[in-house]
Amino acid sequence: MHTRLLSIVALAPPAAVAAKAATATIPIVFVIGADPVELGLVRTLNQPGGNVTGVNFLINALGGKRLQLMHELVPTANPFGLLVNPSAPGADLDRQEAETAAAALGLNIVALSARSERVFEDIFARIVREQIGALIISPDALFTSRREQLVALAARYAVPTIFHLREAAAAGGLMSYGTSITDAHRVAGTYTGRILKGERPDRLPVQQSTRFELVINLKTAKALDISVPDKLLSLANEVIE
Repeated sequence: MHTRLLSIVALAPPAAVAAKAATATIPIVFVIGADPVELGLVRTLNQPGGNVTGVNFLINALGGKRLQLMHELVPTANPFGLLVNPSAPGADLDRQEAETAAAALGLNIVALSARSERVFEDIFARIVREQIGALIISPDALFTSRREQLVALAARYAVPTIFHLREAAAAGGLMSYGTSITDAHRVAGTYTGRILKGERPDRLPVQQSTRFELVINLKTAKALDISVPDKLLSLANEVIE
């Protein structure tokens, strides 16, 4: 009689937490941006313990970098808006990173809170009304799932906007900067394969994704009458024309 090997792959913090609560025996491989230690998924990154391991990619520690990139692209913009979901893990860290970078650059940040897509339209109307020069979308599952709506609103209200996922720039967003989700999924797939071959998850340290992607959509920049500096174009991993 053969034992059937199984593994659960969780692609968001709520899914990973729910999977761990559901089983202490089936191996779980996560791909998340939140801190897995803080979420209680693993004991430490090097020694996860239990039945859970995976890939942790940095998203909420990059708010300051996104602000810097947008400042280079739209140097006259001030203040900047930061769209956050106050209920999301890591929202405070992303805001702190952006505020620290803004202070260093002599810029102002306006926090814009959204817990559901129902307030998106009102937020963009406020951005125009208060003459907020550019918008940073904080990483969150809500904003990721509604990225096409946010891209459309940014275009309709002519608001220069940076996202954390390449897919948003590919969908028409002006710019994105963040860790490569494709690379994180590749690492998770490798871990899943090793577990299915018999390796134990508690002996597989949590991997931290270190590949970052800057994507610029030149078509959107042209529509917003923004000239992209050569320096940014040279830094970009992908330029969409």
